[in-house]
Amino acid sequence: MIKRSFKFAGTFAGLAAGALALSACEDMAMMGSDEPALDIPGVEPGDLSEATMVDITRQLSTDEFGGRMPGTKGEELTVALLTERFEAAGLQPGNGDSWVQEVPLVEITGNNFAPLTITSGETDLVYDYGSEWTGVTYREDAQTQLANSELVFVGYGINAPERDWNDYEGVDVTGKTVVILVNDPDWETEGLDGTFNGRAMTFYGRWTYKYEEAARQGAAGAIIVHDTDPASYGWNVVESSWGGPQAYPQRGDNAPEMTLLNGWVQKEVAREILAAAGQDLDALTAAAKTEDFAAVELGMTASTSFENTFRSFTSQNVIGVLPGSEAPDEYVLHTAHWDHLGTCNPPAADGDDICNGAVDNATGTAALVALAEAHSKAGAPRRSLVFLAVTAEESGLLGAYYYAANPIYPLNQTVGGVNMDAFLVAGPSRDVTVVGPGKSQLDQFLEAALVADGRVATPNPSPEAGYYYRSDHFAFAKEGVPMLYVDGGEDLIDGGREAGQAVAEEYRANRYHGPKDEFNEDWDWSGVMADLQLMYRLGRMMAMSESWPNWNEGDEFRGVRDESCASSDEGC
Repeated sequence: MIKRSFKFAGTFAGLAAGALALSACEDMAMMGSDEPALDIPGVEPGDLSEATMVDITRQLSTDEFGGRMPGTKGEELTVALLTERFEAAGLQPGNGDSWVQEVPLVEITGNNFAPLTITSGETDLVYDYGSEWTGVTYREDAQTQLANSELVFVGYGINAPERDWNDYEGVDVTGKTVVILVNDPDWETEGLDGTFNGRAMTFYGRWTYKYEEAARQGAAGAIIVHDTDPASYGWNVVESSWGGPQAYPQRGDNAPEMTLLNGWVQKEVAREILAAAGQDLDALTAAAKTEDFAAVELGMTASTSFENTFRSFTSQNVIGVLPGSEAPDEYVLHTAHWDHLGTCNPPAADGDDICNGAVDNATGTAALVALAEAHSKAGAPRRSLVFLAVTAEESGLLGAYYYAANPIYPLNQTVGGVNMDAFLVAGPSRDVTVVGPGKSQLDQFLEAALVADGRVATPNPSPEAGYYYRSDHFAFAKEGVPMLYVDGGEDLIDGGREAGQAVAEEYRANRYHGPKDEFNEDWDWSGVMADLQLMYRLGRMMAMSESWPNWNEGDEFRGVRDESCASSDEGC
């Protein structure tokens, strides 16, 4: 996620408090909820340390930490730093006498990649690894060999019975390689109405879902067609993220079968492949957006191979807790991921190959410590505050998923939480972006915090990017825990939305998941500190309240929460 910052400055600081409060309420009204009012106590601002934010962000993003890849020296240094700073902040170990929760992972590193060869009759189309295609295996096989696997175009690769949609209907893809479009069918619509929520991406649009569904269908390979707009990132992000060591959960003996190969191809590569099959990518894409789309067998095969090495290891979630004064068995979560990508492939033009991850997510990790310090200074609230720095987010939210499946604190006793993923230091803005508005009763806490801070909320300007499904809060939401994800705004005081969009685009194009996401001594942190103040209020309000927020009626996670709450007489 990309964070923009905010501060009270210039003409914005001079606006009347009443106008600010009205704007906040109007913006929150867009989120819309008929849910009953909750107990939301007022709280004083937190004593937040800018020095903490600067020092920890700087340290985590030095070359010494090597890009904070799980299972490396960078992890050892990160865990040691967080343990030291959590303890100094006044927290207690969050897992009994331990500061960590062990997360078993396996690292698979592919090498000696052959080209991707597409065969049609006597004609071969050959594509180079890295620049034109990339891929990995989730299987622990020393050799991956995709040999003459028939190609089938399956549109968006979605099987959603509740939406009366099945791109796999009428075709058997067992042992074949499916070609899949990124995002979901109605991502180009203007509004948020449609079979797949209009422009807002659903979980069906995420690459994780597409690979999982291909495996459930029995496919040998799954290849996603990269397209910058619906993916919301360029090919450089795919190349850097999917090259080098990849971490996955260790699989048990009864784990579901996985595809042999999961990969991506450049859009123009896909266009050329389909043309060789007598098909047109644009025409097939248009057809795939309709309910009567039928998968297309392309009459050609795909082949490639590569070798794999393995390393089983245990990574660590870092957990600290500030016990509550009156309801210590009720918990409020603050989450951020400490990991990043290690080394980058390809390196920068100057040879720099360390993915330092200063913005993503040294800033969010530092924020956990700064918030812990501020809450400790303010004294214990009613409920316990949990500060959870999770591992392997970049590998697919693995640390968060592991905690959600193996919670230290019962999920039906977890009130809700706030996730922090990348504070982009872009200068002061007039707004704050709400990712996933209108989903839960936590919106009421957010409204109160916005009014208290004189902030305004605007809808997510890029709902098609599916940010709600791309960070650690999603792992908890799937298990029913209400989670908030508030991003910075784009309406910059200096230059307005045009300037804010330019900053975000520059970050995505040149620094996101690349070697130039580095700490800058000249950063102005005042906007980030204002964002952090909002996070403080949200956590403190939840921790002082007696209410149990739920997902709104009709939300996809409401049933999970209701079932969780009904499973025990304690908690929600």
